[in-house]
Amino acid sequence: MCGIAGIVDLTGETPVERTVLEDMAGTLVHRGPDDAGFHVEEHWGLAFRRLSILDLTTGNQPHYNEDRTVVSVCNGEIYNYRELRETLIAGGHRFQTTCDVEVLVHLYEAYGREFLNRLNGQFSFAVFDKKTQTLFLARDHAGITPLFFTEAGGSFIFASEIKAILEHPAVRRGVDLTGLDQVFTFPGIVSPTTMFAGIRSLKPGHCATVRNGKVEIHEYWDLAYPREGEGGDGHPESFYVEKLDDLLRQAVRLRLNADVPVGFYLSGGLDSSLIAAIISDTRPGEQWHSFSIGFDQPDIDERKYQRLIASQVRSIHHEILFDWPDIINRIKTAVYHAESPLKESYDTCSLALSELVHCQGLKVILTGEGSDELFGGYVGYRFDMLQRDGLEESDDVETQLEKEIRRRLWGDSRFLYERNFFAFRETKAALYSEAVTAMMDTFCAEGKALVDVAKMIGRHPLHKRSYVDFKLRLSDHLLSDHGDRVSLANSVEARYPFLDREVIEFARTLPVGLLMKDAAEKYIVRRTAERYLPAVVVNRQKFGFVAPGSPYLLKQDIPWLNDLLSYDKIKREGYFNPDTIERLKKTYRSDGFTVNQTFDNDLLMTVITFEIFLELFKMPDFH
Repeated sequence: MCGIAGIVDLTGETPVERTVLEDMAGTLVHRGPDDAGFHVEEHWGLAFRRLSILDLTTGNQPHYNEDRTVVSVCNGEIYNYRELRETLIAGGHRFQTTCDVEVLVHLYEAYGREFLNRLNGQFSFAVFDKKTQTLFLARDHAGITPLFFTEAGGSFIFASEIKAILEHPAVRRGVDLTGLDQVFTFPGIVSPTTMFAGIRSLKPGHCATVRNGKVEIHEYWDLAYPREGEGGDGHPESFYVEKLDDLLRQAVRLRLNADVPVGFYLSGGLDSSLIAAIISDTRPGEQWHSFSIGFDQPDIDERKYQRLIASQVRSIHHEILFDWPDIINRIKTAVYHAESPLKESYDTCSLALSELVHCQGLKVILTGEGSDELFGGYVGYRFDMLQRDGLEESDDVETQLEKEIRRRLWGDSRFLYERNFFAFRETKAALYSEAVTAMMDTFCAEGKALVDVAKMIGRHPLHKRSYVDFKLRLSDHLLSDHGDRVSLANSVEARYPFLDREVIEFARTLPVGLLMKDAAEKYIVRRTAERYLPAVVVNRQKFGFVAPGSPYLLKQDIPWLNDLLSYDKIKREGYFNPDTIERLKKTYRSDGFTVNQTFDNDLLMTVITFEIFLELFKMPDFH
């Protein structure tokens, strides 16, 4: 993948300065260290930073149609570009390169924005139509690639990362309290919210049109599960296993397409092991590079399973041994690339892993991300099968208020996601400063629906959780701060076979009995994996890796961290209650205290990384 940026003057009166675009693109060099491209006309301009993967000699961007009236820059990959290209050539279109994303300008010319659902890929792109003076933006179905935008000083400004937008002289910095509250409340920030006031994230499956000074946002795709009783076509289990096998093999083949070496991650778990085995089986005789991270702590070290699969597929295996002081050394870098506070420290481990890939000279890596959200891979799915919602039948006020929050968020008062929100609101109120707490009704994360509630009503409990996980856990958290950001921080593109468009559509129609059966999560994935993997890997319980949290960091007595959380500094900045922070610090430093990150909130980790965020991005105090 790469980095893109652009400016459109909404007033039609102010010229776009190339130097500003160059400054914006300069912040994205880690995403695209190999080349750069610009197209600037009087009132608009596009910028591009390239990570060369396909068509190494002529594939730099922007791309143009035949008469150069349509211009595009794209961050990502179009995996089905060959068939699209053949159709376009048959229709009279002429191509200048063999780059996959050149199809975009011709697809736009042929079909307008309706071409989006012809794409199978991971992408965010900008197309400018000079004839109609229209900017068209889009983000892929699953949200693998980010795209941010704002309006400032009469201009529409967009980029692959927010740090590029901040380079524009008209953009002012301010904390979006809803973003902060979302980090505390949910797995992470949820599009279109960001941590920066006035800067939005284009939601997955959405596109934007900028024309005549107006910005319009449209949804072109969503994950829509069938209503209970509507799914199922009577096929035997073997049919679905065969189908998933075929689709995954095709998804892997598409993602191995590159003009540079490709490798894969091995975590030791089911999903990455299955992808590795399919890679080996799909292209026998070729040798691949595999990458893993190990730990000295036996309870979380998975090198035994990683080495087992690496030996089976005969890969050139690379390991990095991660020690907990490495968290301290990388935590600021992790926040800088995430452009957000973090709930956990494991982004530092992922940074070390992508650094290992980069040091071995690779630019492309395949990973097993996405399987858990589509095929029922978390413990919450077990609770759903048991219809456990964590609420007793009661008429007390707290229970009724919690039910009302759930109805507002999910359209279902019995659906439990993450926690009881009403009780947690009190925790947040004690954590925030008095001035921030007084405003909670204006920014609280649980104040409005974050998903299309209509797509929750009448669905099976497992499908409800999958839909919410796909929206709240996967796109803006696991694929963003834990995926896109930590891989491209080291100029490495991550690819996700489980998030292939056809795999997603197949998962959407699966009978729920194939997601979880006999208390086994991801039942159909396990059945498919039996063809490729040893039983010791197929039958492993899901291993939820967590790195040490803030109690570990606090006990190291790090001077800069002590200064970051000092009473006077917390009070002066005005976001948190300094007395609450002092009490938490004392508790978290006490002997034997730990945070179960699977079920508990590491409150101080979010506070620590928010404080780092404030410093790195020079954010203002709260007044």
